[in-house]
Amino acid sequence: MKKRWILLSVIGLALTPDPASAHLVSSGLGPAYDGIVHLALTPTEVLAVAVWALFAGRRGTADARLVMFILPAAWLAAAVMGLAPAARLQGFLVSLPLILLGGLLAADAAVPRVITVSVAILVGVLHGCVDGASMVGASRLPMLLGAATAIFILLALLASFSVSLRHPWALIAIRVAGSWTAAFGILLTGWSWRAMH
Repeated sequence: MKKRWILLSVIGLALTPDPASAHLVSSGLGPAYDGIVHLALTPTEVLAVAVWALFAGRRGTADARLVMFILPAAWLAAAVMGLAPAARLQGFLVSLPLILLGGLLAADAAVPRVITVSVAILVGVLHGCVDGASMVGASRLPMLLGAATAIFILLALLASFSVSLRHPWALIAIRVAGSWTAAFGILLTGWSWRAMH
């Protein structure tokens, strides 16, 4: 008899879910913190920034320093301008760069510095457009500054880590991370395509 009541209680709880609020950017802890939380709540953005920081670090300290300053600046500029891509294209704008970034990291491609910086600008603008469209309100600028600061810190930490790698097994691990990122980008692109049709 007791097991039956437990089962009925579990079924009752399962049939009465609370409303879900996905991707809240207001934590109540202040606009700068909300911006940092916003970055932490978008795994594709963190992944894109992390992969490009590792790639720039593999290209050397000069490339890493340029990317460390240029990517957050491009992200912030696009977010402040409020360029809002069509909602149905946002999935592609987030997933397609992951394929490019992951593929370049997996190949450990020796590209010229202008390509490294150009891709950093592209990633910053694409993610800035998507994030800028989702952040609204009077406290928008401090939130964007908080997120841009978090991007800068993530870039600085991972690029400096990547520059210091010398062991062959560590370099292989970085390349494997790139291949997994490209695979994740392909998966997200498929999901975005399916959602559109």
